[in-house]
Amino acid sequence: MCDLIDLHQKYPAMGLDMLHQMVRRDHRCGRERVRRLMKQGNIQSVRKKAYKTTTNANHNRLIAPNLLKRNFACSTPNRIWVGDITYVPTGEGWLYIAIVKDLCLKKVVGYAFGDRIDADLCVRALNMAVAHQRPEKGCIFHSDRGVQYASAAFTCALKKHNITQSMSRKGDPYDNAVAENFFSCLKCECTHLHCFHSRQHAQNVIFQYIECFYNTIRPHSGIAWLSPIAFESSILYALSDTLRISA
Repeated sequence: MCDLIDLHQKYPAMGLDMLHQMVRRDHRCGRERVRRLMKQGNIQSVRKKAYKTTTNANHNRLIAPNLLKRNFACSTPNRIWVGDITYVPTGEGWLYIAIVKDLCLKKVVGYAFGDRIDADLCVRALNMAVAHQRPEKGCIFHSDRGVQYASAAFTCALKKHNITQSMSRKGDPYDNAVAENFFSCLKCECTHLHCFHSRQHAQNVIFQYIECFYNTIRPHSGIAWLSPIAFESSILYALSDTLRISA
């Protein structure tokens, strides 16, 4: 019970399934038992409805074809990335965030912050992802039709890194649902629980959420309730073991 209370106090937005997966790492217990303990301790997820992401698709620039068509299944890291932009209110005005997420790992592999919603924001997030993950030629980057992703600066950055561009269909948010899902988690589990007095304050909190929780601790149902970092490590270990045996 003490561990459950400690987890809830540290991560107040966690619901039953995530709390159960985290508790069972150290204790043998079923989902129903965790549910009863939560009820007994009056433990409830602290969440608020997320607001929508922002995009501007009213432009005359070239649109890349939709290569995913809502098929978000991917079994290999660094083969398909998705990206999107959102905003967070602060006492100094909006803080804009661009992210790059790996479909296989469920990991946020790149991100950038800024006070302007421009192409440079997206390019910086992409460059971070490339520097950290080093994808092979043929990696797909999928996004909505926002002017930032259709800009010459961003398309040139993709070509520089041999990444193929894909864009969602017009007016269909489900075509980029995976990227938008991360922002929903970010806002429900993090930013809606804070009142940011400055952009730097918001940036620090979001950095901590991505690096110290979402990628490293938060269990994800799509990867056997592992964290993205743990799942990535398991893939790398399996690969190294296969190479050792074949040698």
